[in-house]
Amino acid sequence: MAHVYRFGMEEEFFLADAETRNTPRKTSRGRVRAFHAAVQARMESAEREMLESQVETCTPPSDSIAETRARLIAMRADLATIGREHGLRVFAAGTHPAATWRRQSTTPAERYRGIIDDLQIVGRRSVVCGLHVHVEVPRPDARLDLQNRLMPFLPILLALSVSSPFWEGQRTGLAGYRLRAYAELPRTGLPELFADAADYDRYVRVMTASGAIADASFLWWHLRASVKYPTLELRIADSCSEIEDGLCIAALFRCLVRLLDRDPGVNAGLTGAARGFAMENLWRAERDGVRAELIDATRERAVPMAEIVEGLLARLAEDADALDCRATCERARTIVRHGTGADRQLAAYAAARAAGSSDRASLGAVVDALADETASPKPR
Repeated sequence: MAHVYRFGMEEEFFLADAETRNTPRKTSRGRVRAFHAAVQARMESAEREMLESQVETCTPPSDSIAETRARLIAMRADLATIGREHGLRVFAAGTHPAATWRRQSTTPAERYRGIIDDLQIVGRRSVVCGLHVHVEVPRPDARLDLQNRLMPFLPILLALSVSSPFWEGQRTGLAGYRLRAYAELPRTGLPELFADAADYDRYVRVMTASGAIADASFLWWHLRASVKYPTLELRIADSCSEIEDGLCIAALFRCLVRLLDRDPGVNAGLTGAARGFAMENLWRAERDGVRAELIDATRERAVPMAEIVEGLLARLAEDADALDCRATCERARTIVRHGTGADRQLAAYAAARAAGSSDRASLGAVVDALADETASPKPR
């Protein structure tokens, strides 16, 4: 039987006080902890994140977009219901529009306490939420090669997912600020261009033996080989309020893994220059989202996202058909045409300001719009 490249999705969400729309106050800690206890009791595939104002859900491995969509819808509905019961709103976005890092409380778990002890202020400032996608690879030992060759495609996936135009109650001027904030952490960003598996193994061995990391799960790159599963894990995407946007990112990544796995010539022999082009394109995607023009190194010019997406869809057509996700991949056209989560947040903010709302109230309107989108997916 042909390999089906099963995938799973991890979605991180923010909590907001239903009255203030900000992250819950310290006086609300009892409600937050009661929320988390209810989530643990009533939801099998949800768990706490580093901050008490966050929660994460995980879908099981699947080869079906429809099955994963149904699970995402059900889990988001459950989170919204439990949130209402505890005076909280739950929403997906790369950053919280109104939150400040100083008022965040860390989840009382040994792993997270250890991370904060190590990272100090850098860890406490990491008030961000992402979408992580795992895709199974037929030959797990090939994941390092795939990791290298996938690098040039990562800015495209970021541009389609950006949903973090606000930071600490301010417009940043960027479509995706999340990765700027996340970059304060060590061992983030693009992975290194390792020469081969032995080179990577030596890196992990020395980093672990020296006490720099406990294991390879502390390598928080945009893309990495999973420690626990035979998967490649995409970590570059912002958390998406629209389910269909997140599924599009997952489908495209799954098809890219299949393309590169079946064709070892794609992006073979990448150099430092290639990584440099990817770094520049990441910045352009963060700043402008789907309005970005990304560098095409082959043609030696910048290309609009609409053209890039059309080329990518054509290139992935065989893989999308084989994995039965062509329509989900083609959602990328809709994102380019109508905008990203960041564009919708900015539009909600502008509409509230135009209606006479204060800056604070307008940020609250953004939170409400995000929570509504998260809980109530639009028809496909």
